[in-house]
Amino acid sequence: MSKPKVYITRKIDATYLKAYQDQLEIRMWEKEEEAVPKETLYQEVADADALFAVLSDTIDEDLLSQAPHLKVVANMAVGYDNIDLAACKAHDVVATNTPDVLSETTADLGFLLMMAAARRLTEANDWVKQDQWQSWAPFYFAGTDIQGKTLGIVGMGRIGEGIAKRAAGFDMNIQYHNRSRKKDAEERLHATYVDFDELLQTSDFIVTVVPHTAETDKMFNQTAFEKMKSSAVFVNISRGKVVDEEALVHALQTGEIRSAGLDVFEEEPIGADHPLVGLKNAVCLPHIGSASVETRTKMIHLCMDNIEAVVSGKEAITPIS
Repeated sequence: MSKPKVYITRKIDATYLKAYQDQLEIRMWEKEEEAVPKETLYQEVADADALFAVLSDTIDEDLLSQAPHLKVVANMAVGYDNIDLAACKAHDVVATNTPDVLSETTADLGFLLMMAAARRLTEANDWVKQDQWQSWAPFYFAGTDIQGKTLGIVGMGRIGEGIAKRAAGFDMNIQYHNRSRKKDAEERLHATYVDFDELLQTSDFIVTVVPHTAETDKMFNQTAFEKMKSSAVFVNISRGKVVDEEALVHALQTGEIRSAGLDVFEEEPIGADHPLVGLKNAVCLPHIGSASVETRTKMIHLCMDNIEAVVSGKEAITPIS
């Protein structure tokens, strides 16, 4: 009896897949720095039982119509903007993601971006690398403190809670906005629920960790940035499309806000010519929120465990509801 066929859209070292090779026939795209071409992907899914995808892979009706045997799409991410869930349902394909295993690592990066943007770390690092460090002055690359400031978290899920836990170590005043109040989180994290406008107006640091939906699309727009303090630091580790990038560029250029730390963008990947990249007060990262060896290993295993479960007739471990 032939083994179920799995296609992986990115190159993954065989070490991480060894435990699954007896049960599954695994194929993958072999180029590390290049996305699988659509034509190749369509050819590969033609006889595949499972697809191991990443956030930049579009899973839609066009692809699913080329995959008559497909039973499961395992997305190596928490977000699933790239997946047409209605099309999956129509084709009887289970879609899964990788929640929880990356929450702490992503919270680490969110707090790191806060600190980097506040203390002008990348700007100062570039100064040294460009051999510009010739002297010292009292306010040389002076940033702003985090200790004791007010942090506004938009989206109090697991990652938001993780950021709040880290902020407590800096004696920050924590407030949050969420679709609904989370009184247990308020008690555990000493956080205060406020409405969105109040959070914008009173926070020294604003971190967004909301999913991208019709409701959150471009929620950080010109009006939102105008309400923020001119000393505010804005951090986005959620989805690029929750921010109006043109409005953010304007806010940073004109001093409406102090600085920004960004791990996600409206369209990815971005190039060196992107307007935000050229701004000294913007820290731009290539969507690496979960990029630790430990966490990415857990994400790979969860994807493969979901695949193994579904193709063997069991329930998915983390189905997207």
